[in-house]
Amino acid sequence: MSGGESFVDKFRSRLDNAESYAEVWQVVKDTVEFSLGKRRGSMMLFLDDLPPQLGAYHPVGTNNIVLNRTLVEIVETSVSSKRLVNALVYNLLLHEYLHALGELSETAVRRSVVKTAQACFGKKHIATVIARKTPWILLQSIPLQAINAPKRIMQIVKDFEKTDKYIV
Repeated sequence: MSGGESFVDKFRSRLDNAESYAEVWQVVKDTVEFSLGKRRGSMMLFLDDLPPQLGAYHPVGTNNIVLNRTLVEIVETSVSSKRLVNALVYNLLLHEYLHALGELSETAVRRSVVKTAQACFGKKHIATVIARKTPWILLQSIPLQAINAPKRIMQIVKDFEKTDKYIV
């Protein structure tokens, strides 16, 4: 690492300054590879309006992750910190990525999310705090039952995953 920057500093900086789902996703993949030694390519991200209790899901047997667009938008409007939103999205995507890597147990996935965040960001970083306490800590003061957002068409996130190979 250049300039004496540790891997924790690098991962923190990349996540804190990410400007897109694709950039957060790259941090998810790199932190999983760093902490767990696992990697999978060719994932796709869809944004959909899901019930507020559901952050995201991975349909088993697919290369898809569906992220709750409404939930992310609620957090974006209720907190003024891009860093916090990135940490939330990181946790939701990381959780589903671990399912996509073959771990079906919710308990095992939750443990791996905490382990990965702590190893890559340190104990006090907001991504690790969210991993330990669940993403819903960001929403505890928001009356989610009162939100009645209209259902929109599911949207695919373009340029979500960069591939090194030309796929025919």
